[in-house]
Amino acid sequence: MSAAASPFRLVGTLAGAGALAGLALVFAHQATAPRIARNKAEALKRAIHEVLHDPASYETLYLVDGRLTTEESAGAERVFRGRDADGKVVGFAIEAARPGFQDKVRLIFGYDVRTKLLLGMRVLESKETPGLGDKIEKDEAFVKQFEGPTTPLKGVAAGKRAADNEVDMITGATISSRTVIKIINGALEKWRPLLEAAP
Repeated sequence: MSAAASPFRLVGTLAGAGALAGLALVFAHQATAPRIARNKAEALKRAIHEVLHDPASYETLYLVDGRLTTEESAGAERVFRGRDADGKVVGFAIEAARPGFQDKVRLIFGYDVRTKLLLGMRVLESKETPGLGDKIEKDEAFVKQFEGPTTPLKGVAAGKRAADNEVDMITGATISSRTVIKIINGALEKWRPLLEAAP
């Protein structure tokens, strides 16, 4: 009959296996992080073009010391200003997030400072319930409502939309629908004065 393994040997084996697993995770993260960052940047670029209806160009504005500037500042909040071929500003793309029913919902929307109208909305990240909450990004009829309404937005029961600032919420996903509305209203309350004063 073989002798029982020493507790120290067991602990050493477990510690060694844990260290190897940790190293494997670190290497995997380092190998995939650049690709993930590139994919996120490409997705953001596509979303900016979508919510601003394919501007000829866009630039990044950074929030520094309470005002917007084109000078890059690491870690600063940012918005994107789109221009047409003649250099005229066509709108701003604004990223914002808020906790939803399951987890944080992150989206981007376009806004025209002159007309005070929304230009479009696209969900960038969401873990809302498949088949229900995820309709905030998959239900094109819901998404289409964010092209042209006045602000602030007001959520109403499905089929009850009557005013220019009203949005039909998704039946069975009212929390997720309301989250999108709250994200946009909250972001505009913060950003509108800054966008109006942008250089």
